[in-house]
Amino acid sequence: MREAVMAALSTVNDPELHRDLVSLGMIEQASVEAGVASVKVNLTTPACPLKGKIEGDVREAVMAVPGVTSVNVTFGAMVRPPAQPALPGVKHVLLIGSGKGGVGKSSVSVNVAASLARDGARVGLLDADVYGPSVAHMMGQGGAKVTANAERKMQPIEAHGVKFVSMANLSPAGQALVWRGPMLHSAVQQFLKDAAWGELDYLIVDLPPGTGDVQLSLTQTIQVTGAVIVTTPQDVALIDAARAIDMFRKASVPVLGIVENMSYFVAPDTGHTYDLFGRGGSRKLGEEYLLLGEVPIDIDVRQDSDRGTPAVLAHPDSAAAQALIQVARNLAGQVSVRALSQSLADLPDQLTIV
Repeated sequence: MREAVMAALSTVNDPELHRDLVSLGMIEQASVEAGVASVKVNLTTPACPLKGKIEGDVREAVMAVPGVTSVNVTFGAMVRPPAQPALPGVKHVLLIGSGKGGVGKSSVSVNVAASLARDGARVGLLDADVYGPSVAHMMGQGGAKVTANAERKMQPIEAHGVKFVSMANLSPAGQALVWRGPMLHSAVQQFLKDAAWGELDYLIVDLPPGTGDVQLSLTQTIQVTGAVIVTTPQDVALIDAARAIDMFRKASVPVLGIVENMSYFVAPDTGHTYDLFGRGGSRKLGEEYLLLGEVPIDIDVRQDSDRGTPAVLAHPDSAAAQALIQVARNLAGQVSVRALSQSLADLPDQLTIV
């Protein structure tokens, strides 16, 4: 019976990789007792965007095995590292950038990090916008100060299940930093290599606007899994987003997708949808870039940011929060596809049945 169940599972493909779960090593356990089949699927990320489909396909395949009367499906998750991890203990570094300011990049970064942590991933958040750090305030820790641990490493602050480092927690409030490029480079290096990040599945980096020193320092120093471009729908934002894409292309950093922020507005009194800045403009950036999500304008997102709690935690059922949660899961899916695609040749052809 167990062999029959495994044979049935070998017909179930991962929806993104288009290869069966058995050869991908995703079936951690399979057993049958008194007609009840128990299957544990080890997902490639806790934030798997297609978990529901995988569960449905597994149930359908195993129920077709003669003698099986019911199926229990459980899930584990293990984020697989790339061939060359970015930092010791850190599997994936993901850059979230934009060609210009004012598109909500930091808000997207904070909510993506919080959403991934909410789904069970180990997440860090680096506020690399040294001149205009806002992550600390959005995480509700604007008054906290970074300390050193016993090894004299910078100890990230923890909030909402996310470890983060921001210049806002290292300098007096309201003080302007008048730094040239070499000092920016040094600060970014300290944030990356002199912070006690521990074991992380994802380190989200909130980049400053534009294509300047910080971006160059990051892309030339560590192995980056990929980048996300945040834009708004109007042409004036898309022009600068295209420049950011070109920068990542020249730095050999894959663009994992586009987030169209402030994509539309739904009037709370009438339910009517308004495209304040147009809509769907991000598709002009090219069909080769995945649209990770369209996030509507929502007053809750602004209020939650000011109060220090990400919208995906404070109002998870709102339209904006749901869009941001889907962005995070789609991003995690893209990271998994890249990591597994690099190592498919090394995966076992089949898993030993437990």
